[in-house]
Amino acid sequence: MTPEATPEHSRLTTALRELRTRTGLSLAALAERTPYSKSSWERYLNGRTLPPRRAVQDLCRLAGEPEGRMLALWEIAESQWSGRAAEAPSTPQPSSGPPRKPAQERPDRPDRPDRADRKRLMTVLTSVCAVTLGGVTAVVVMLSDRQGASDSPPTAPSAPGPRCRGASCEGQDPIHMFCGAGPDTLTTERTSTGARVELRYSPRCEASWARMWRTRTGDRLEIAAGGPTHRAEVEGQVDTESYVYTVMTAARPGTVVRACFRPAAADAGRECVDARVGRETADPPAEQRSTAGGAAPTATPRPASAAPRRSRPASG
Repeated sequence: MTPEATPEHSRLTTALRELRTRTGLSLAALAERTPYSKSSWERYLNGRTLPPRRAVQDLCRLAGEPEGRMLALWEIAESQWSGRAAEAPSTPQPSSGPPRKPAQERPDRPDRPDRADRKRLMTVLTSVCAVTLGGVTAVVVMLSDRQGASDSPPTAPSAPGPRCRGASCEGQDPIHMFCGAGPDTLTTERTSTGARVELRYSPRCEASWARMWRTRTGDRLEIAAGGPTHRAEVEGQVDTESYVYTVMTAARPGTVVRACFRPAAADAGRECVDARVGRETADPPAEQRSTAGGAAPTATPRPASAAPRRSRPASG
């Protein structure tokens, strides 16, 4: 039986993809943070291969998810795939030994099973109990983990502090540097292709990044805040079903951050959006508000509460 043929494996694959979406990591980023390659993760998340138990644990760790429920799902899927769930006999097997004597020939032990019968009976009962206990244990683990997640016990460990701040975050991964916990959303925009682009900012790390979803293979995203330009690209089918995000760029309050979306179509222009960090009233430099290949507009004061500005498609 192949993994694709079992509903248990399908449920595990769906849960793994939800966790991967929560992490915001691309396949390449997963490969960097785990012992498994990018192609391996693509097979696991597409349901073509049953992942190792360690891969499930690593993904739970990256997503900040208690591993009890996922390991219970993995145990059930693995037992179905490997055939272990069908190993226990459901009925006693006939004995291959010599025929037993009729009861009337053994008057000293009437109506009592012989030793071989008792041994076979105990074997069957032990197998049935083991299968039943395994199923009950999996259900209890799943329910207790779900209850623990909803109750949010006070003993749960707190999120670690950021590993960088300001300039030291330039070019760093926001998830790996623990800057992705509770960020501010500067703006969310819908592009002409239907993709969504979002600018994020972490006050703790004083850094910003952009992410996109509902994308197509080959779509690209750029971010800059007056310094280096950082890029991300949708690399395959798995990426189109989750977030793809850039690395961070340093951004202090008052900084204008720009994100530009480039569709995969060769003849499509890029679409850019600007957003200001914090509530400063100083207007951004004119060159940051221009679209690619266009002349910079005349700078005019703008109140801090104004909505982020979006540049329509331009060539380049």
